[in-house]
Amino acid sequence: MPTLNLHLLPEIYAVCRLVPEAAVEPPPPGPFSLLVRAPEETTLVLPLAQAPAGAETDAGWRCLRIEQSFDFSVPGILASVLEPLAGAGIGIFATSTFSTDYVLVKAADADRAVAVLEGAGHTVRA
Repeated sequence: MPTLNLHLLPEIYAVCRLVPEAAVEPPPPGPFSLLVRAPEETTLVLPLAQAPAGAETDAGWRCLRIEQSFDFSVPGILASVLEPLAGAGIGIFATSTFSTDYVLVKAADADRAVAVLEGAGHTVRA
């Protein structure tokens, strides 16, 4: 599996669930946000201070961004991050964009997650 460079973003994030038909403005530009609409729900991930009132919210997440971009045919990119975290008992929320992957861990686990990832050979900058 590849060795990666990751960036631990400084913000504290919230993962929010709303009803599928919720009227939601796209999150404002920033280092990371996510808006996903699915038949069963609308999911938002954004800085905690921007969490919408009335959403079911799971707060207190930190975000790790994989800094490299890989072709879609390269296997194991996300697994090289998730496997060490799973082995350490650290829960995650993962998502991808066209260019890279993002892995969120609870803020209380962030320091341990960084240590685990560095122990697995990755580089993490804050």
